[in-house]
Amino acid sequence: MKNRKKTKKQLVNELRKIQEKKAILEKEKVKNHKIKSELNQCYKKAIEIMDEIAAVITSVVEARDPYLVGHQQRVSELATAIATEMKLSNDTIESIRIAAQVHDVGKINLPVNLMNSVDKLANDEIEHIKNHSKVSYYILKTVNFPSVIAEIVYQHHERVDGSGYPRKLTGNEILLEAKILGVADVIEAMSSLRPYRSAYSISESLEEISKNKGRLYEPKVVDTCLELFLEKRFKFNYQ
Repeated sequence: MKNRKKTKKQLVNELRKIQEKKAILEKEKVKNHKIKSELNQCYKKAIEIMDEIAAVITSVVEARDPYLVGHQQRVSELATAIATEMKLSNDTIESIRIAAQVHDVGKINLPVNLMNSVDKLANDEIEHIKNHSKVSYYILKTVNFPSVIAEIVYQHHERVDGSGYPRKLTGNEILLEAKILGVADVIEAMSSLRPYRSAYSISESLEEISKNKGRLYEPKVVDTCLELFLEKRFKFNYQ
């Protein structure tokens, strides 16, 4: 049976055409029902195509590292829940959701033996791993993802006090969306098994963000995350 699944190149081309059409319609600034309807259709189609591209990207990353299977999806679920609980705009929530689904795409540039090493890494190996968020940014720009999504991914390892990477941004230099993604990523990563350590409990993971609230992590984001787990019984969906 012929495989009808679209290639990444086909999806990227479709996304580019949709975004070009959307830009033309927005420039018209004609407030009639037809234009608004077409804009909405373009927006929905662009989201669908980005989701398809995200799925392709995720499958490639997960095929190389079994420890990452489901990681990006679970991070996306938590980051989306935090953003929703904070009552951010629908566009912002969608940007966070999609950015979380592809935030580790840059890891396809890392040697498998480095990602799955059980030994202590050398400084140059650690720096190589830290470069993945920058690589992710350029990959997403190449496949025509919106700039804000690429930038969220670029910044998700930055920390409020400037101790993060790769650009050592501080405070308000870091997008709120990236701060949300960063917290969600920490919680999921800590509570998952890795080749070099056992999984931490959710309680231990929450303690990490709680004790570093205001120093590494945005206070409002931390408070919202804690509320989700402790009061609203948020749980990761492991399949």
